Amino acid sequence: MVFSSVVFLFLFLPLVLAGNAFLPKYLRNCFLLFASLFFYFWGEIELIFVIIISILINYIIGIGVDKVRSKAKLILIIGILANFLMLFYYKYFQFFLDNINGIFGYQGNEMLVLQGVRLPMGISFFTFQGVSYVIDVYRKEAKAEINPINIGLYVALFPQLIAGPIVRYNTIMDQIKDRTTSFEKVYEGVLRFAIGFSKKIIIANSLAQVADSIFVTEIDEISSPLAWLGIICYALQIFFDFSGYSDMAIGLGKILGFDFEENFNFPYVSKSIKEFWRRWHISLSTWFRDYLYIPLGGSRKGNLRTYFNLFIVFLVTGIWHGASWSFIFWGLFHGGFLVLEKLGLDNFLKKLYAPFQHLYVLILVLIGWVYFRVEDFSDASSYVFSMFSFRGMESFIWHDYMNNYTTFTLLIGLLFSINLNEKVLIIENKLNLIKSKLYKKTKIKLFLFVVFIAFYFSVSEIANNTYNPFIYFRF
Repeated sequence: MVFSSVVFLFLFLPLVLAGNAFLPKYLRNCFLLFASLFFYFWGEIELIFVIIISILINYIIGIGVDKVRSKAKLILIIGILANFLMLFYYKYFQFFLDNINGIFGYQGNEMLVLQGVRLPMGISFFTFQGVSYVIDVYRKEAKAEINPINIGLYVALFPQLIAGPIVRYNTIMDQIKDRTTSFEKVYEGVLRFAIGFSKKIIIANSLAQVADSIFVTEIDEISSPLAWLGIICYALQIFFDFSGYSDMAIGLGKILGFDFEENFNFPYVSKSIKEFWRRWHISLSTWFRDYLYIPLGGSRKGNLRTYFNLFIVFLVTGIWHGASWSFIFWGLFHGGFLVLEKLGLDNFLKKLYAPFQHLYVLILVLIGWVYFRVEDFSDASSYVFSMFSFRGMESFIWHDYMNNYTTFTLLIGLLFSINLNEKVLIIENKLNLIKSKLYKKTKIKLFLFVVFIAFYFSVSEIANNTYNPFIYFRF
């Protein structure tokens, strides 16, 4: 089940909100856990046992680490291996076999193939949450949870189950055990959900159709302008798709009484790759910092070790996103430029005019997105070549690929990929509008009206259109 579906909006969500509102407090966690497992079961009927096993593993390991401190490290290692072995089997084992086939030249009936295995939705997200829980218990940064319902809810809570943000147990354990809601919080949550829903449907979905139509074109037939159009549309699609889902998750969390941390902060305004990763998928970057980069030594053991640690982190970042060499290259590509920035490129960039700093980031990020989008490494490289080949400049016709609506959504996407509110505040200060109560009221009413219209239009779109892709389902 996805948030941007008729079943979720008009059946599942109203029933869940009603149950959460009217059931007594001591039954709410049981109810939300059941609802969350049903939410997962709806789309993953055969694989519901995967998340149940994940819950049980982390519940048992957490208690074991806490109660048997003399063997805590061994129990922790067993727990981490159990989590990652399950992730490896479902997500990476076939990739491993494919490479074995290639190395030994196996073909036809000789090929090693894993039959009948599908990737469970959100397995990378809930696996990382489970691992962070047992590590935090080991570090004594979180208490082991005795109540299995609470751990089940932490792992499976439906708002952030399939696309994050990745939540650490010690940040929401108090909310799991005792949370309150208020009109202000529900209002804020509804508004945030509506904004995220509109971003997903209006911008991401419409630009996805353009990107898809371009990326299925034969590489040799892609002109330079078309290649740039395709990757720009994809860059906006993935940002508004993923950040839209994060907005919806945060909004739903607030409605139910939870406070999830922010996951995006206008990454395309960055002036360095380092800044980009502070703004993009913040919960994943934070996870790798706390559970991989710092344990490897971080920047505490000299420059060479720091560079090595960065490469390891971004190698794993690429692998986390998908089982292909293109994803691995994408991770190392970003890691390589982070190392270059630490070697002195960052100091050089700071001396440049700000637009050139932004241009540097955007070009690198767009090149990286090609490898993220095209799983075949050779095809991805050919696409990047097309971007810089300057071929077909004279034959490109905009309206062959873009109609008035997609052109409008492209412009809106570009506009809202920057911190528009920050720019508005600067203008308001210059015009001395901040103190005007009439202006404030008019601004709020106009904002609410725009959000309402966008949400209404988005609901109409999903009711009439079956095209509703979601990039992060495969992660």
